[in-house]
Amino acid sequence: MARAIILMMDSLGIGGAPDAENFGDAGADTFGHIVDKFPGLRVPNLVRLGLVKAAAAAGGMRRTLDDTGARVDMPARYGHCLEISQAKDTTTGHWELAGVSVQEPWGYFKPDYPSFPPELVERICREANIPGILGNKAASGTVIIQELGEEHIRSGKPICYTSADSCFQIAAHETYFGLERLYEVCEKAFDAVKPYRIGRVIARPFEGEKAGEFARTKNRHDYSVKPPRLTLLDVAKAAGKKVIAIGKISDIYAGCGVTDKILASGLEELWNKTLEAMKTTPDESLIFTNFVDFDMLYGHRRDTEGYARALEYFDSRLPEFAALMKEDDVAFITADHGNDPTARGTDHTREQVPVLMFGAKVVPGDAGMRKTFADVGQTAAKILGLKLAEGISLEKDGR
Repeated sequence: MARAIILMMDSLGIGGAPDAENFGDAGADTFGHIVDKFPGLRVPNLVRLGLVKAAAAAGGMRRTLDDTGARVDMPARYGHCLEISQAKDTTTGHWELAGVSVQEPWGYFKPDYPSFPPELVERICREANIPGILGNKAASGTVIIQELGEEHIRSGKPICYTSADSCFQIAAHETYFGLERLYEVCEKAFDAVKPYRIGRVIARPFEGEKAGEFARTKNRHDYSVKPPRLTLLDVAKAAGKKVIAIGKISDIYAGCGVTDKILASGLEELWNKTLEAMKTTPDESLIFTNFVDFDMLYGHRRDTEGYARALEYFDSRLPEFAALMKEDDVAFITADHGNDPTARGTDHTREQVPVLMFGAKVVPGDAGMRKTFADVGQTAAKILGLKLAEGISLEKDGR
């Protein structure tokens, strides 16, 4: 009567992707470079579960960290996963983990102004009945709202920007522009970008009265392309299982396979909602949480110290989580791509990711190098009595 729980540490790469150079990411190593800069990093529970061993096996870890003070003491298997999909974005990483690799490349907008084709802008403005757009370039979302927020309020023009991901992002003020109106504009934009093979249109609502004070709210909503095949979530839901999607998980899978969507933002709230779900979710369920701050607040902003402190906070909540695991439960800690905060630019980095699998009945040991992220999803599926089209279970001798 096991439950499977996936804790996605968004962007915690561990270096060593053999094709990193093809993506311009030779030498990228998110976790290893953080440890290099902060060798006193205190993540004893993650160390106990095998994170450092997984990173060393992936070729990205040159230092050791001790597990003194670790309070999570249960059997664990550790491994490192290659990505077979030909991309390094959030959607691709999550889909492959859930058993759907992506081989046909996404479309991308160019980073320099103007990023968007004029005919696309004209269509969105006409169909959404807006007077024009601001931005029209690749940008950090938190930076561009400070840059253009006041003009947005005066003009009524939403702020449109892109990134290294396959996305079209629209920021607007919750009060002056209106949250529902922002969602309506995003729906029009989502339909308009389909010919460009764009993975997501992202609504980025914010609040505040002037530059320097604008702040994004938790009412982000992603309009995502649906996975082309059945994912772990779909298979679980079809089998009558509860699928609890916490944070941006539901948006990443376009709502497919989700039975319960739980909104949350920030590491603290995401952990709190996860622990609440652990207390109430029945046996044979899937709980899936994305901890986006590692990527959004620290990786993209190249904030190495912030990333390190976030890792320590995440580690500090693991004992509470472990205490709520039932005897048959199995949990996974993994990532969807890298985002090395010491790298140039603000893009994701092509890396291997860790997989730490733990629970009272897990057979401990080294799961080795996994040839696809889908091995994680296949293992979770097997625990729930299901099977996916892609991936090989990490389990040994049953578990």
